[in-house]
Amino acid sequence: MQLEGKHVVVVGGSQGIGYETARLAKQLGAEVTIAGRSSSKLEEASERLGKVYTGLVDITDEAAVERLFSTTGQVDHVYISAGSFVGGKILDGSVEQFRPAIESRVWGSVYVIRAAVPKMLSGGSITLTGGLSTDRPVPGAWATAVGTAAAEQMSRALAIELAPIRVNAVSPGWTDTPMWDTIFGPAKQEAFQDVASKIPTRRLATPEEVASAVIFLMTNPSITAEVIHIDGGHRYV
Repeated sequence: MQLEGKHVVVVGGSQGIGYETARLAKQLGAEVTIAGRSSSKLEEASERLGKVYTGLVDITDEAAVERLFSTTGQVDHVYISAGSFVGGKILDGSVEQFRPAIESRVWGSVYVIRAAVPKMLSGGSITLTGGLSTDRPVPGAWATAVGTAAAEQMSRALAIELAPIRVNAVSPGWTDTPMWDTIFGPAKQEAFQDVASKIPTRRLATPEEVASAVIFLMTNPSITAEVIHIDGGHRYV
């Protein structure tokens, strides 16, 4: 699983699963570009990773995505980690509050793919991010479930359309990333322990474990149109 001499672009690469993917890719010899919305987080991630390229971009801004890839040169592999959780029942609040969950995973991915593919050779790959909510939707998180399901289906459809470029997706379960700090605050560890006690592995996945699946999809040239679940069997219980 070597990426020596390859250029890996991680959109949403300043923290969580995206950051770990960038770190592992760099360890395997890749030239790495990380992109995200926060200049301070990108700077912090860059300092920890060492020599990487950075790009300030909002994935839902098509022009900004195009500017990012206009400066990258050849691209071999792209991982789109960016995606947001949006809670709320469909009959509550305004429609606008639900848009980010779908726009980032659907239209954001479309913008990245349209900008990146012209820079890619036939051995390249794109990895999208779905999620447990595709198989285990819960009340009050319908928009997130639609977003993750769309990302996973997009990987199957585009693997056919963009061949021989490979397109896959990872589907993480509950993973200890900064997103949950915002959602649960001080109650995060209690919530994590409750979930872990109910799933077959009795533990949650780490960002590095999800990232290792992304690297596997990048480096195995015979895998395309697949969704790899890293959820400890949560979707079955």
